[in-house]
Parts: sequence; structure tokens; C-alpha cells
Amino acid sequence: MSEFPPGPHTRAAVPLAPSLDPTLAAAHMPRQFRPLDGRVAWIAGTSIVLAALVALVAQWLTGLIGLVTNLVYYGRISTQFTSPAHNTLGVWAIGIPVLGGLVVGLMARFGSRAIRGHGIPEAMEQVLRNDSRIPPIITWLKPVSSAVAIGTGGPFGAEGPIIATGGALGSLLGQWLHVTADERKTLLAAGAAAGMAAVFAAPVAAVLLAVELLLFERRARSLIPVALAAMVGAGMHVYFDGAGAVFPMPDVHSASLVALATYVVLGALVGVASVGVTRLSYGIEDAFERLPIHWMWWPAMGGLVVGVVGYFMPRTLGVGYDNISLVLGGGIGLGAMLALCLMKLLSWSVALGSGTSGGTLAPLFTIGGALGGAIGIALATYVPWLGVDPKLAALVCMAAMFAGASRAFLTAVVFAFETTQQSHGLLPLLGACAAAFLVSGLMMRNTIMTEKIVRRGVRVPSEYSADYLDQVHVGDACSREVVSLKASQLLGEVRQWLATGGEKASHQGFPILNDQGALLGVLTRRDLFNPACVDQVTLDTLLKRPPLVVGADHSLREAADHMVEANVGRLIVVDPRVPMKMLGIITRGDLLAAHAKRLRSARHASRHFRFRESRP
Repeated sequence: MSEFPPGPHTRAAVPLAPSLDPTLAAAHMPRQFRPLDGRVAWIAGTSIVLAALVALVAQWLTGLIGLVTNLVYYGRISTQFTSPAHNTLGVWAIGIPVLGGLVVGLMARFGSRAIRGHGIPEAMEQVLRNDSRIPPIITWLKPVSSAVAIGTGGPFGAEGPIIATGGALGSLLGQWLHVTADERKTLLAAGAAAGMAAVFAAPVAAVLLAVELLLFERRARSLIPVALAAMVGAGMHVYFDGAGAVFPMPDVHSASLVALATYVVLGALVGVASVGVTRLSYGIEDAFERLPIHWMWWPAMGGLVVGVVGYFMPRTLGVGYDNISLVLGGGIGLGAMLALCLMKLLSWSVALGSGTSGGTLAPLFTIGGALGGAIGIALATYVPWLGVDPKLAALVCMAAMFAGASRAFLTAVVFAFETTQQSHGLLPLLGACAAAFLVSGLMMRNTIMTEKIVRRGVRVPSEYSADYLDQVHVGDACSREVVSLKASQLLGEVRQWLATGGEKASHQGFPILNDQGALLGVLTRRDLFNPACVDQVTLDTLLKRPPLVVGADHSLREAADHMVEANVGRLIVVDPRVPMKMLGIITRGDLLAAHAKRLRSARHASRHFRFRESRP
């Protein structure tokens, strides 16, 4: 640290004004980040109340779906959740999904176009682009439209609309309470997690879904409220529907090494299939976009395909949770599983591409489970020495299909475990979902959750890593060689020095120290050459505000935030153990230099990898 040498006309320091008190209390010091505080407890409490409301909405929505299904397929008034597959309407049943699609199209045209689709991409877009602000109309229009679409035979799960509705409720609550954008995002994710947990009693998977698809982070201040909300949602499910497995299946045994390797290969194959499913669904959506017909009519056209497919295979109608249980339990044979897989894929992809309102989770689980069950039966029959259990093959392929299509890898693994309560399936699930994730990531840039919003110009984070700036202390990155000036120096001397002082006088800002070496403030070249100030004044009289400082133990992230908030390009670094003892200065350039070090390290590792690959 260098100092301007006192000249012959340097005067003794005058008494300091109260605003120039050389203590940390007088300086503008950023607060060090705390992962938890009282605000988190308040958001967590709010999330618990929100989760209870979302769980009640989930019960109401399933009852509404049951009411629509019973009314249009069976001519009775009942809210019991039932499948349309057992109707006796014959060919007349073809028109019911068409009627449902027409109603949804009208609701989207004259209500809100945002109800179209399965809801999660739309929630992601609001998080990334609109500070997690979902329009209030979606809170009631989305569940009602979904109840109509699914109740009239739409091949969707109820979980997607409930997740979207829970997220909308959380966003609406956040807008009412006037919380920060981060807190509103947390409430949105908490509502979505509560909705998923209320349907499937899978609280851990619900938290992971929120992390992988909505929060785009893993921080204690967001995880805790979301976890508590998911717990409440699952607890409400147990209260209303019992504590049994949502998809019960016979117990499976631990897999041998050969069988485990086979399940991993199956996961990779399903990863390829998940890419095909995603491209098919968006290819159909693109085909609808090219039609010379207003989009309001598309859901009715998609409903016609749903009705025709449902006429030949009624099991494709509705949510199909019973189909998942049937596939996992080995209740249908090879041919029936293949037919269910293909026909459900056709019905769901056309309906989804038409822009109706529904979910993706249950259809993907059904398609993947049926495909895995069919392959498992074939392997058990013709290659028995592999030791493949068709039921376990159905389970791992069910999860792998969702992992490959959505890249919500951990969600898929834990969801399959929580909904079946099969602990021996965890190892095959982990391997198969990892393989599906790898294959899907290599073959497809975007996912079934992100393709739509990426096309609209939204940049979706795909990886969540620790902030590099948050890992580096200011004291390790700051410049120690700082040219400082004394408070007692005359302005005229300093001006003369600036004019002839060479490189050391070329800085834009200079710390001002008292005779004891304590920091008083900072003066810029503009301050020093202000024509309103005469040469005979001392520098301390020019100081107008306490200095902007940062502690050596702060992180570069905290320093960067402090710079942005204060609209400055440099901060004085002080030792917090010794009030206002200057250690150095941190600038925007130092922040970029820290990033440059990280990039050089990454490039070095990449070059080393490519060199090893090129060697014979």
C-alpha cells in the first residue's frame, strides 16, 4: 500500500465531523449473507397454510373430475373418482372428448390462453421471466378446464393441473403479501410441491420436482418452506385416502448383478424412446400450428382422436392411474401392454399437441411402464438367465421415461420408490434413470418441459452449481497496492501531484486516511478537480459521506451485490477486526479476474480431456 508523501505545506488534521467518524458503524458495509433468518420462518409458516389449502383444492379437483366423468359417461351425479373405460355408450363415446375439447377451447379463447398445455412449462416461464407472477385467473380457470378435459376422457393425469394450480395459488398469495421475488418463487414452488404430494403422497419427490423444475436452486431458505409444504400435502393425502402405496405392486426382490446391468441397458433404451416421445409430441404441436383453423378448435380436433382411440381401447381414456397399478402388478400380458403403450402414446401426444389442458406425468409413467413391462415379459420368457423381473422392469422403465423426457432425474427415482414403497427397486431405478438421463441429454438439447418456452426465447438453467464468487473471500482477490491520501493534505498539493505524479496518480479514486491510518472516505478525480473547491482547503473538508467498504472476510458475491446496490465500481477492503484499517481495494476488474481464473481452470481440464481422447 503506497501513500502520497506529505509536502511542506501539509497541515495537521482538523477535528473530524461526526459523519467522518473512522469506525465501521459510520461506513456502508454490506451485511454478510445468512442462510436462515426470521424471514424464512415466516415464509415457512405461510407455506404450511398454503399447502393445506392446496391439498383441499386437490381433493376438490379430483371430485370435480369424478363429477364430470360420472355425468357424461354414466349419466349419474357423483364425485367418486372413476375411470371412463367401463362406459357402455358404444360409438357415442367418441363424441364426448370432442365436446370436452370444444369447452376447453372456448375457455382458453375467452378466458386465458395460458390454461393450454400441462401447466409446468408455463409455471417455469413465470418463474424465469415474470418474477413468479401468475395471473390470478389461472388459479380457478386451470383446474376447471383440466377437470373438463380429463373428465371427458382426456388421457392426462390430474397431477399436472393440481401442480399448476398449487403454483398459481402460491404466486397469488405472494402477490397479495407483497413479498420479494425470491420469496414469491418459494411460495409458488411450495404450492406446486404440496399439490404433487397431495396427489401421490410422495413428499420427497415433490421437493425434488420443485428443485429440478421450478426453483432452479438448492438453498435452505427455499428448501425448508417447500419441504414443509410437501409434508403437509402428503399428510392431507394420508388423512383423506390412507397411507398405502399409491401404485401397489407385489414385492420385488433385490436384483443380481446381471439383472442390474440389464435394467441399466433398459434405462438407456427408454432414454432413446423418451427423446422420440418428446419429438413426437412437439412435432404434432407444430402440425397443429400450421393448420388454417383458429387454435380454439384444435382441442376439439384432438378430442376426436382421443375418442376414436378410446373406442377401440377404452383404457386410454382418463387419468389411467389404475393402468399404472395394473402394469406394475403384472395384471396384463405382453400384447395388451404393447397395445396400451402405443395407443396411450397416440392419444396423449395428439391431445397434448392440440393445446388442451392436462398433465404429462401419468401418461409418461403409463407409456414407460407398459413398454418396460412388455420388454420384461419378453426377457423373462426368452432370456430367463438374465434374471429380469417383468414387474421391476416396468417400474424402472416407468421412471426412466419420465427422467429422460423431463431430465428431473432424482424426482423420477424417488417418485417411483415413494409411490410403490419398494425399497429393492432403488438400485435398479438409480441406474436406469441415470442411463436414460445420459442418453436423453446427448440426443436432445431441450426437454418436454422446456422445449415450448425455449422456443419463446426463455433461457432455462439446466445445471445448478455453487456460485463461484460466493466461494472466494474478498481478502484473497483484492488489490493490496493502493495509493491513498492523507486527510490533512492541501487540495492544491494533491492537484499538482495528480498533474505530474505519473502512473500512481492515474487512478480514478483515492482512499482518504487520517493521521492514525484509519479510513475516512474516498475522493474521486472529479471531486479533487471540482472548480468550486479552492487549493487551500484540506482533503477532509471535501468528504461528503462515509466510505463504501467491504470486509476482507466477505465473499466476492457480497462485494458484487454491494457494488450494484451502491452503483459504484470499487470498494475499500477493511479488516473488520481493526475498525477501518484499510487492507486494499476491490474493483469490478478483480471480480472479472476471479471468473477468469475459473474459466482457465475449466479450459485446462477440457484440453487435457481432448488430448487424452486424441491419443492412439
